[in-house]
Amino acid sequence: MSVIKYLLDLGAVVMLPIIIFVLGLIFGEKPGRAFRAALTIGIGFIGINLVIGLLVNNLGPAAQAMVKNLGVKLNIIDVGWPASAAIAFASKVGALVIPVGLVVNIIMLATRLTKTVNVDFWNYWHFAFTGALVTVATGNLTLGVIAAAINAAIVLLLADWTAKMIQDFYGLPGISLPHGFSAAYVPIAIPLNKLIDKIPYINKIEADPDTISKRFGVFGEPVVIGLIIGLILGVLAKYDVKATLNLGMSMAGVMFLMPRMVKILMEGLIPLSEAAKAFMQKRFKGKEFYIGLDSAVAVGHPAAIATALILVPITILIAVILPGNNVLPFGDLATIPFMVAMIAPITRGNVFRSVLIGTIVIAVGLLIATNVAPLLTQAAAEAAFKFPTGATEISSICDGANPLTWVILQIMKLF
Repeated sequence: MSVIKYLLDLGAVVMLPIIIFVLGLIFGEKPGRAFRAALTIGIGFIGINLVIGLLVNNLGPAAQAMVKNLGVKLNIIDVGWPASAAIAFASKVGALVIPVGLVVNIIMLATRLTKTVNVDFWNYWHFAFTGALVTVATGNLTLGVIAAAINAAIVLLLADWTAKMIQDFYGLPGISLPHGFSAAYVPIAIPLNKLIDKIPYINKIEADPDTISKRFGVFGEPVVIGLIIGLILGVLAKYDVKATLNLGMSMAGVMFLMPRMVKILMEGLIPLSEAAKAFMQKRFKGKEFYIGLDSAVAVGHPAAIATALILVPITILIAVILPGNNVLPFGDLATIPFMVAMIAPITRGNVFRSVLIGTIVIAVGLLIATNVAPLLTQAAAEAAFKFPTGATEISSICDGANPLTWVILQIMKLF
């Protein structure tokens, strides 16, 4: 366990290049070329993390200011994903989740149940989170580990199911997104999108970035959309002129910089993807497989980020008016881009549709987060989590509002 903790503490920007370098050598890539590709991938992730930091550090305080300004009084505090991840990894299941996740992935690869090699070890916490809730609910660690394994397996299947769509929409050849939070909304978004196809007038609304740009000219360009939405969020947060302008420029910067950071990442991934393809064709008669990455590589697409920014004030409004919700959105408002990262490709980048679907999944998610709050609070207490001042009950949007986690939890409670 100490070895696993040490490797996790190194972080993705250190460990991912090492993993990619080793995979490159396994696939027959020349050491020098594999090393350069791995180094480039690490640099790409550094850039992506910097831009996500720009997003979170500016959007988070603005969203929290909106909550404060509305005087929302709800008794369950959204503690945010860092706290949820810490609670998950500190649980009894957390100590086992990485080896369990690896075994599940290897078995599914060997039996050809998946094409995804999930190297995103740091996000295995989503599986541990599910297992931790099941362990608390049932008092049975074995059921918790089984739940985590089931979660990992389903997410791999969802990653395979959406891989071609993700690759085409985001321009990420050879990549899939086995992200426990983002992938959970795929089974909901697909039928909802098909339902929208059947609604007259609504099904004719086109609001993808290209259409918006053609219709509105310079005011429809992604950077300008980011600026405008950022300014609106600043006004809703009751910022002064200086802070509002800074927020607008920051959101424009996210729109502009993120695709370029992903491009750097892909510069390193393409040689690995080509080597992997040749390796599989030679040994497994053309069978392909995908490198499973964090959905962070997708959150900066103009359609995804625009949808997420619009959903921030909508989420706060839903929390206020939704009967049965007791969760105060706070820590995870800035993680909404991860919620919509795999919804945007399903709607083909139609921001209008993505916002409609996002509104529904957020409403359902807040009810789920309210439902699991007692279990998460107990899991946090057992993990010696330090509660926010005045908080007696906690939950989160990521992963407390996760529908896949909730379904697995309800099934495992039957045993």
